[in-house]
Amino acid sequence: MVALPLPDLPDEIAILRDLALDLRWTWSHEADALWERVDARLWHRTRNPWSVLQSASSKRLQRLAADTVFRRQLADFAKAHRAYLDRPGWFTTAHDRKDLKGVAYLSMEFGLGAALPLYAGGLGVLAGDFLKTASDLDVPTIGIGLLYQEGYFRQMVDGSGMQQELYPHNEPAALPVEPFLLEEGGWFKVKLKLPGRIVHIRVWRATVGRARLYLLDSNDPLNSPADRGITSKLYGGGSEARLMQEIVLGVGGWRVVEALQPETEICHINEGHAAFAIIERARCFAVKAKLSFWEAFWATRAGNVFTTHTPVAAGFDSFPPSLLAKYLPLLRRYLPIGEGRADGSGLTMHDILALGRADPNDAEEPFNMAFLAARGSAQCLGVSRLHGEFSRRIFQPLFPRWPACEVPIGHVTNGVHIPTWDSIEADRIWTESCGKERWRGLSDLLGEQIACVSDEDLWSMRGDARRQVVEAVRRHVVLQLRERGADPEVVRDADSVLDPNVLTVGFARRFTAYKRPNLLLTDLARLDRLLTDERRPIQLVLAGKAHPADHTGKAMIQAWVELARQSRYRRRVVFLEDYDIALAQELVQGVDLWINNPRRPWEACGTSGMKVLVNGGLNCSILDGWWDEAYQPDVGWAIGDARGGEAEEVDSRDAASLYTVLEDKIVPEFYERDPHGLPRAWVARMRRSMATLTPQFASTRMLREYVEKAYLPMVKVQRRRWADGCAEAKALHVWSRELRRWWPGLHVGEPRVVGADGRWRVSVPVVGGDLPLDSVRVELFADEREGQPAEVVVLHQEQAIPGSANGHIYAGEVEAKRAAAAYTVRVVPFHPDAIVPTELPLIAWQR
Repeated sequence: MVALPLPDLPDEIAILRDLALDLRWTWSHEADALWERVDARLWHRTRNPWSVLQSASSKRLQRLAADTVFRRQLADFAKAHRAYLDRPGWFTTAHDRKDLKGVAYLSMEFGLGAALPLYAGGLGVLAGDFLKTASDLDVPTIGIGLLYQEGYFRQMVDGSGMQQELYPHNEPAALPVEPFLLEEGGWFKVKLKLPGRIVHIRVWRATVGRARLYLLDSNDPLNSPADRGITSKLYGGGSEARLMQEIVLGVGGWRVVEALQPETEICHINEGHAAFAIIERARCFAVKAKLSFWEAFWATRAGNVFTTHTPVAAGFDSFPPSLLAKYLPLLRRYLPIGEGRADGSGLTMHDILALGRADPNDAEEPFNMAFLAARGSAQCLGVSRLHGEFSRRIFQPLFPRWPACEVPIGHVTNGVHIPTWDSIEADRIWTESCGKERWRGLSDLLGEQIACVSDEDLWSMRGDARRQVVEAVRRHVVLQLRERGADPEVVRDADSVLDPNVLTVGFARRFTAYKRPNLLLTDLARLDRLLTDERRPIQLVLAGKAHPADHTGKAMIQAWVELARQSRYRRRVVFLEDYDIALAQELVQGVDLWINNPRRPWEACGTSGMKVLVNGGLNCSILDGWWDEAYQPDVGWAIGDARGGEAEEVDSRDAASLYTVLEDKIVPEFYERDPHGLPRAWVARMRRSMATLTPQFASTRMLREYVEKAYLPMVKVQRRRWADGCAEAKALHVWSRELRRWWPGLHVGEPRVVGADGRWRVSVPVVGGDLPLDSVRVELFADEREGQPAEVVVLHQEQAIPGSANGHIYAGEVEAKRAAAAYTVRVVPFHPDAIVPTELPLIAWQR
């Protein structure tokens, strides 16, 4: 495919070019109206202003230029766009710009809109929402990703109900991106040395309001056919293809940062795919600051933030050591790899592999990208409170003998970019209640303001949204049938699927076993009664893809398609093909109820249900991910009991719970109407959900947490390490090297415990051997138990032990709230400028 060149635009409407290349239109209802005026049919089909302009005839453009109404609409939109870019955002008003010079956000996928298909699912959509929010809040951020020639697959369902995968080509010239050109001319490219050749990586730029997204692309004519295909498919190919993609993203991506935004202070790794950026960042810094690799590693680690999205260890990318050894020459060219040096500054092959292993000395252990990301980052964060808790267990192997509660994995619960997901009517109601700028600051009054909206207005909004989603579903079904060559009578019948007055339930996500998309099919008799009840029926709209290799997921899709094709359910159940951002927007804006029933605790966060909140949709979900911390009885419904057990038993209990909640709570509440025809209890629940949950799970809150919980504190630490020729980083490297060397000689004796006046007084002998005892901290520790949090009491050094080499008595006391046996003495590394155990996970116990 050859993309059409952009036609010459008349001067009166020439600004359309710049507006088309700023993906700000992906979260603007005014932009939707503007581009619809240019070419309504193509706009609704592509949601791509760049394609709309490329396809516009000169005659059409001249007519638009002569249309005073359109010119006025364009001028108003351009003015609003300029005001958006010029108006200071939250970060500029709440903080000094000098406090944070820049954030680089690296992600394998970015989901900004249907027009830029560089995403597979929730990880990419989250990354897209992150960039949009950075623009809204004026947080200095760039994104780094890959420009895929084919991206993730497009889905078609065949006559047997089986998913088929299609891979249409992403022609870059037809996408809303531009080649990044150097000031002196020429396309900016990055060169990567891979075994036996140089790979040339082209760099593209996408504008996202005030943020920029740089996309790397290996499809350069100078590369071999195989290397041109490195960035062909998202998550395609085998281990070696994936490794090469992650080298391009991490190593190539950080080189883009160094070349274009060298002032960047925070490197944010969104999942482990980009973790090679940690090594490349340390390498670049070592060269610039004339440091050893390990000194540079200590200097830069403080500025690295890692967000893990994976709920089970098996989900991490890992590679066999032999494959890593093949590609390590990429590093060998730049780093002082050798047998090691007396001063510890050398970098051996073993050192690199150890960064990605739980056991650094296990030569057979695969190289784990998430382990590299965790070891190389000062802050590691899960994506919900529950996910943070389970992640501490997953990453426990990196912190041997440390209590699970002290494994340094925190959390910032995900949020969604509200303006991307709200309907026109929801936007109107929120604007009238809370103001146009509400999501750019997140006032504490939002909940109170939206709670004042009348029942009548809220229910009217829901009715309008339900009608629109029914119309949208019908259009999709008609299009699907026509493209399959269905009989005209069957196509006409599609105009009557669903009912705009019936409780509309949505379920849309990846079809895979742990998400249990077929839980509602467990008891077909109960499902039948729900769907066909004459007075109080429900209707289901489903969508989602299965991974091409996931045959179980494909079978789940087939089961739903077969049900939807039965004449008894044709007007109550619809499966929509090719789930993408555009379809997701239509669904979350229109459904009354969103169902999510993963197998707990496998849903790290699950942001799809957050997207219905602003539109007055309600959630019915397993207590997993975000819903575990969001659920209250007055804002939605919970499925299951979180008791755990064998999968088959849990699935059976959860299915029964889901049917019961629908039958006894949800359906009656939706259809219980007052004399005015309003479901007062349902609307009250809508109001509470909108008022309490929408602000709480907005990406505005999420990014503000990242800024204030991770970025700003870590920038301060990193700047101290960079000061005075990186003196602190050098000292920390020496400190850690010496502790590792002398730690085996540390000995903790038997403590003496005396109780008096309701307190325990503890004394214990500690012998350091060659280890300086001012480099450690002796502590009394009690683990969390029966609702009691963990307790740590620092013991002080009292006196030297006569006749010992570097032995001292340590003592302290604690209130006797627990039995003496609950306490244990331990020794941990201590340095006022180190982050322990993140940066040095040594620990010695008395027992």
